[in-house]
Amino acid sequence: MRTPDAPQPGTRLHHQLTTLVDTARFHAERQPDTPAVICNGTTLTYAELHRESSRAAQALRAAGLTAGDRVAYLGKESERYYEILFACAKTGTVLVPVNWRLTSPEVGHILQDSGTRLLFVEEEFRPVVDGMPAPPPEHVVVLDAAEGYSAWKAPNAGADEAYTATRDTPVAQLYTSGTTGLPKGVVLAHRSFFAIADAMAEAGVDWIDWRAGDVALIGIPGFHIGGLWWATQNFNAGTTVVAMPAFDAAGAVDLIHRLGITTACVVPAMLRMMLTRPGVAPADFATLRKIVYGGSPISETLLEQSLAVFRCEFAQIYGLTETGNTAVCLPPAVHEPGSPLMQAAGRPYPGVRVQVIDDQGTPLPPGAVGEVCLATPAHMVEYWNLPDKTAETLVDGWIRTGDAGFVGEDGYVFIRDRIKDAILVAGENVYPAEIENVLEHHPGVAEAVVVGAPDDRWGEYVHAFVVAADRGGEALRARDLHTFLTPRLAAFKLPAKYEFIDHVPRNPSGKILRRELRNRFWDGSDRKVN
Repeated sequence: MRTPDAPQPGTRLHHQLTTLVDTARFHAERQPDTPAVICNGTTLTYAELHRESSRAAQALRAAGLTAGDRVAYLGKESERYYEILFACAKTGTVLVPVNWRLTSPEVGHILQDSGTRLLFVEEEFRPVVDGMPAPPPEHVVVLDAAEGYSAWKAPNAGADEAYTATRDTPVAQLYTSGTTGLPKGVVLAHRSFFAIADAMAEAGVDWIDWRAGDVALIGIPGFHIGGLWWATQNFNAGTTVVAMPAFDAAGAVDLIHRLGITTACVVPAMLRMMLTRPGVAPADFATLRKIVYGGSPISETLLEQSLAVFRCEFAQIYGLTETGNTAVCLPPAVHEPGSPLMQAAGRPYPGVRVQVIDDQGTPLPPGAVGEVCLATPAHMVEYWNLPDKTAETLVDGWIRTGDAGFVGEDGYVFIRDRIKDAILVAGENVYPAEIENVLEHHPGVAEAVVVGAPDDRWGEYVHAFVVAADRGGEALRARDLHTFLTPRLAAFKLPAKYEFIDHVPRNPSGKILRRELRNRFWDGSDRKVN
C-alpha cells in the first residue's frame, strides 16, 4: 500500500459525486484496479465491486424487487455486504442492515416492521431466522452456502443498468432502540452519505479528510450508522476499505501494521483493547495518520496513552443515526490532555446548525442547559411508518437529539446528560424500556427499572433495579433473571448488575423517579454520561 498523498486542507477528492450509484461507476472507470474492499483475506477492486454489485442488482430485479422494496442483510462484515449495498443503490431498493447480535424475536421485529422482501443471511445466523416467531421474508439467500449468494447472482453478466437515483432517494434503513421498547427504522437518503464531506470541502475544513492512497480500517460494524457512514466516505473518495468480520484487537493491530492502514474509525473501547495487547508498540501503528472515534468521549488517561502509542491525529465525532451520523466534530487541534475543550462533543460542521431549547421549545442562550437540537443536510428522511414519531423528532428541519447540554460562547457543544434515558454501552444504544418490558414478563418480577451507570471500559453498563413478586418465600436470584433474558435480548442489552429493592421510588403523581436511582452512580460528576 502506498503512502497517501496530502491534498490541500479541506479538499474533497471527488465532490462531483452525489449518489452511491455515481460512486460505483466513477471509480470503476477511473481506477478499476485499486482495491475497494479488503476483508478476511479477500480483495475486491473497484472494477469488481461495480461489476458484482451490478450482477446482484440484476438478480434483485429478477426476484421481482422494485424501487422502495426493503432488502435485509444479517451477517458479519464482508465484501458481499458492500456489493449488496451498491446493488440496492442501483435498483432503488433500501438496505436494512440487521445487528447479528440480536435474538430471533428482535430480528423478527425488524424484518416484519420493515416489510423486508428479500433477506441475505450468513449460515451462522440461520438458526436466528428459523427461530423467529413470524415467517421469514418471501426470499432468503444464504450468503456462504454452496448454492447461496454466488449461485444466486451467477446468471447475470453485470451490465451497468443503474437505477437513476437522486440525493433524496432512500438507500438505507437502520434500526435504533426506542423509548417504547421497540426499535424504529431510520430511513436515510443518499445525501446522508455525502453532505458533511461536501460541506467541509466547500469551507476548506479538514477535521476529517480522505487522501489518495488512504487505507481505512472500519472498526464499527456496518449495521451501525458509524460503520456504514465511514465505509461510504472512503468509497466516495476512492480509497481502500479494510473490514473485519467482527472487531478483535489482535486482528486490528495486525491489519494496521501489515496493510499499512492510514485511517481508522472506532469507539474508544477499541482503542483501549488495542493498547492493552501484549507487546504492542508505536512501530505497529507507524502508518496511521488519523483516528476518528465516536460513541462515547475519550477519557484523559486513554487520550494520553493513545497519543503516546498511536502517534497520530484524533478527531471525535458526535451525532445520531437520525442525523446521518456525525453532525459535530472535536477537531484534532484541540486533542490535548488537560484542555477544557476535551469535555466538549465538538463544533458543528460547516452547514450544520445547533440550538439548545427548553421544555417549551424556546431557544436558550449560550451556557444554558437544555435539549440539544441539530439542523444538518444529512438528516433522516423519516422513521419508517411512524409519522407521529417522525414529527416529534424532526421539527422544521431540526433533529431533537434527546441529549441535554449547552453551547459555549465559542460554539463548542457540551453534552451533560440524556433526556431520553438512553444507555450507551461500547457505542451501542440501549433503551431501558426495552429491557424493563422483558424483565417484567418474568413471573418473579413485580417491577423493574433500568438505568445506565458509569463504566471505565465500556462507557456505561446496564444496571437493573428489581422488585420481586411474592412467590411464597421462593427467592428470586440474579442468575434466574439472566437466564430468562438471554434468549430474549441481545447480549449487549443484558444487565451487568441486578439490585433487588423493596419498592420503586415515585413522585406524587406516580411517575417513576428514574433519575433518583440513576444519580446515585453519577453524583459528583458534572457530566452524567460517559
